[in-house]
Parts: sequence; C-alpha cells; structure tokens
Amino acid sequence: MSGITTGLTAIILLVSFLLIGITTASVISESDSGLTENTNLDDITNEVIDEISTYIQIRDQIGKFYEIDGVKKIQKIAILISPLVSQDINVSQLTIQLNNGESVHMLTYSLYSESLDQSSIFEHNIWNYIRGENFGFISICDLDDSLVNYDLINDYSDNAYVVFRLPLDMALAKHDKIIITLFPSTGITRTLELEAPLPIKSVVTFD
Repeated sequence: MSGITTGLTAIILLVSFLLIGITTASVISESDSGLTENTNLDDITNEVIDEISTYIQIRDQIGKFYEIDGVKKIQKIAILISPLVSQDINVSQLTIQLNNGESVHMLTYSLYSESLDQSSIFEHNIWNYIRGENFGFISICDLDDSLVNYDLINDYSDNAYVVFRLPLDMALAKHDKIIITLFPSTGITRTLELEAPLPIKSVVTFD
C-alpha cells in the first residue's frame, strides 16, 4: 500500500508543478507602464494540490431493509470511505446529494461522529440523531481520533462509514435505484449509483 501511495503522491505533485508552470507563464507584465501582475505561487500550489489530491475512496456500500407500508425497503445506508493519501479532509464541509430521478435532496453534516466500538453499524446509537436531512460518521479505524474530535480524516488508514437515512419518498424497494453524490469542500466529487437487491436478507451489500 505504501508503494501505491508514494506513486500516487508523485503523480499528484507532477501534475501540480505542471499546472503551476502554466499559471506562472501566463503572468502579465506591462513593460510600458511598469505594472506587473504578481502571482502568489504558494497559494496556487496549495490550491492545486488540494483540488487534485482530495480524493475520497469508497470501500463498501451497505443498506438495511425495513418494513415500510407493508413493503420491504432500504432506508438506512452506510458508505465506507477513506482518503486516498494522508492529508487533512474536513468532513464537516461535506454535503451529500440524493437523486432518485423524481426528486433531489441535500444532506448536511449532523455534527455527530462516533466510534463503532462494540456496536452493530445499523443499531449504533448515532442513528438517534440521523434523520432524513442529515448524515453522520461511524469511525472504524482512526488511530489519532481525528474524526471524532476534530471532524478530520487525515491518514490513508482512516476508515469511517458515512451513515444516513433516506427520506421516506426515496426509500428503496427491490430494483429501485438512487444516485448519491458526495461533495467535499475541495477536491474531487464522488458519485455512486445504488440499486436495491432482492430483500433476501435484512442487511445487504450494494454491487
């Protein structure tokens, strides 16, 4: 894993330096008037690296069926995420969009992040605070407790489930689909399309 991370970091830095070179080359000098447009290379470097390297990996996608109006539907969803490389990602600035083709809902951070400990994911106490308009985090691996204490995932070994309830009008019966988009404050947006499988078991894994 360390070799992969090193290689990815090298690629990210290479692309960053290329973009910086292009930006620097575009600085305008007005020789006649003596005016020069100065570019703050430190700011550009930080912005470019943040945009390229802030990448959330999706490691698992699970849901749980419940009886809703006589039909088994998935309402609780948990998505396991981790950062691609070791860097600070402030999850308090994350937003989630739900789109089932009929309506669009936006979810915001509930300010609740808790460790899994000995709990079951879908029976964890955090669900008492998760409604149809927000989401929280259940930390699986976080050596410095940065997620629970500071709303940060900051190491590629950090793993946490983003947990949320689908609004009732979006709960998934078998073969229903929903598009879930994760919008970090900076970096690359992640989009998932989930389809509910047959409700043979209560807890299911999305393909």
